[in-house]
Amino acid sequence: MDKPIMNLLRAAEVEAHSQDFSHPWNPASELHGAALSRMTGLKRTGVSRATLPPGKESFVYHSHALEEEWLYILAGRGVATIDGTDVEVGPGDFMGFPAPSVAHTLRNPFDQPLVYLMGGESREAEIADFPTLNRRTVRIGKKVEVYPLDAGIPFEFSGR
Repeated sequence: MDKPIMNLLRAAEVEAHSQDFSHPWNPASELHGAALSRMTGLKRTGVSRATLPPGKESFVYHSHALEEEWLYILAGRGVATIDGTDVEVGPGDFMGFPAPSVAHTLRNPFDQPLVYLMGGESREAEIADFPTLNRRTVRIGKKVEVYPLDAGIPFEFSGR
């Protein structure tokens, strides 16, 4: 009965394995979280629990060409910027970004932590655009290259 189940994460284990993360291109980025899927051995999908402290932002405003992404708010409130529009989000709200996605980001201008699940696909390659920074990243495996978004790199995707 007390035998540990490797496919089950208890809340205490998640907290014990949580780490701080910030996006290197956004000085306001600060997350505390755990990669739940990796901790249970999942390889083809990513699921993480994240806490966004008051006054902080998740990442840089970005879009994905190949990987789908989603977020599910567990507690607190935040403001999501989706395709240039700000919208307040709270517990029970779900956001899905099919690839190719519109640009999006999440911030917490409120006085309580924002807790959410986020996840998506884990593909061998991805192209991400950062329109406010005029940058595009191309990742193949672990190799990542950065280009100016307006450089005419032949990685254009339209439609959904």
